[in-house]
Amino acid sequence: MGFKFSFAFQPIVDVRNREIISFEALVRGPHGESSASVFAQVPKHEILRFDELCRRKAIYLASRLNNPKRLNLNLTAQSIYEVDMSIMATFQASINSGIPAENIVFEVLESESLTEQKNLIKYLRLIQEFGFATAIDDFGAGYSGLKLLVEYQPHFIKLDRHLIGNIHQDFVKQRIFSGIRKICEGLSIDIVAEGVESSGEYHWLQDAGISIFQGFYFARPAFEALPDVANRVFST
Repeated sequence: MGFKFSFAFQPIVDVRNREIISFEALVRGPHGESSASVFAQVPKHEILRFDELCRRKAIYLASRLNNPKRLNLNLTAQSIYEVDMSIMATFQASINSGIPAENIVFEVLESESLTEQKNLIKYLRLIQEFGFATAIDDFGAGYSGLKLLVEYQPHFIKLDRHLIGNIHQDFVKQRIFSGIRKICEGLSIDIVAEGVESSGEYHWLQDAGISIFQGFYFARPAFEALPDVANRVFST
């Protein structure tokens, strides 16, 4: 690639055990510029190679930062159907970096990637065979999430921000959330409440039984660093 890029990291927190359990790697420009500015430089015919390069670079950077936790990596819609061509490179990077495969979580966007479900399930299972964990990101943003769960159960689902936003004040969102939570409990899938930005959202979800969180309420992404969470989180 003829341009430079790096990563910011945002913690994923287990409030029940009062610990950070993972960091999500978020692509950024060389000086912390937005991910959109980076992807705008990637030619369409290079997106698969760029996606593979992103995963390897994020793994090595997290290793240099001495990340002792899990690492969440995003898998783009375009690359999920070519993952069999690049998964070995990611697996080798995990070995070389000292971050074991079981500590790496591949996130697939529900809203973009569930159009060819038969092939998607095949590749998700391939990822799992290599020892990686899987997560469905932005769950609830599309229309295929529940259909997918019939055939494949990821380790995590990450609830879409549209469902999380002001959930403490929205009866309809609360009822939808309750149904999703019961399904995930029955299937032994961990729920991550992603995009939590306020005390009201956090405390309602915590009272409703959620223990794994991510969002600005806890910590903003830190450029080339592993941030700690706000002191108020573990003191409440």
